[in-house]
Amino acid sequence: MKKKVVSILLAATLVVSMFAGCGAKENTDANAGADTQASVQENVENGNQEAEVAGNFDASELISVYSREDGSGTRGAFIELFKIEQKNDAGEKVDYTTVEAIITNSTDVMMTSVAGDTYGIGYVSLGSLNNTVKAVKIDGVEATVDNIKAGTYTVARPFNIATAGEVSDVAQDFINFIMSADGQAVIAGKGYISVAGETAFESNGAAGKIVVGGSSSVSPVMEKLIEAYKAINTSAEIELQTSDSSTGMSQAADGTLDIGMASRDLKDSEKEAGLTGTTIAMDGIAVIVNHENPAEDLSSEAVKAIFMGETTEWSKVTE
Repeated sequence: MKKKVVSILLAATLVVSMFAGCGAKENTDANAGADTQASVQENVENGNQEAEVAGNFDASELISVYSREDGSGTRGAFIELFKIEQKNDAGEKVDYTTVEAIITNSTDVMMTSVAGDTYGIGYVSLGSLNNTVKAVKIDGVEATVDNIKAGTYTVARPFNIATAGEVSDVAQDFINFIMSADGQAVIAGKGYISVAGETAFESNGAAGKIVVGGSSSVSPVMEKLIEAYKAINTSAEIELQTSDSSTGMSQAADGTLDIGMASRDLKDSEKEAGLTGTTIAMDGIAVIVNHENPAEDLSSEAVKAIFMGETTEWSKVTE
């Protein structure tokens, strides 16, 4: 089949109607619109059926580029680490992600989309990676916790929580749990890299409600942290809201959230708004492709060229 059916099905439907939260600063109109995860799943299922008909991987086909929405901490870290974000002549940082990128609004949708598109490429939190997609090596180095610790896999970023001003006793108790040996063991158990945790946790027993929200990349491990903490302090009530890093930071700053989550460093503007950040873990970003894709190793420059729209055919990177 000369033109990849999977990419056409996804692109035709998703680029027109998919997710609010656009790509580069200069391609807002191109990616405007909203869609639901259900419709993405329907397109992916159609794509899987067509992929079986299409047969073997055809390297002459176009690359389907999948990116996250504007405001995503994973996107922010990805474009910075791969130098897709660059300063323009005015000295302003600009995201040069290709306007052809299909925008997904969560980690789960990103993996579902690439899993259903033989010619797709995207990126996800290493801690969220599952076997529905394949993570490629970058510059010859596999995306693993050990390689991040060793400094050989450099596509990594911090997971941060942020608070504004003085927090409640119960919120402080939960933060103390996260940074304790007990909390950091939960983090390591989920495949992330612990950053503290030498002291065992002792709860102050405070009661009350905590609202935590933000990054969809941090959310899975935060869910486990909440579960473990509430088993210790049964007087605490914690609500978890999943959105994106920028929303998490803005809502923590205005008091909507007690604790915000970001899968990136805090911006200067967020610090100026009164937020104090705490790194709770380190996480890698895995570049993912479909299992039918023969690519096993991509250079940083190749990834950059793909996501900037300079390289558009798989034959240019798989030969």
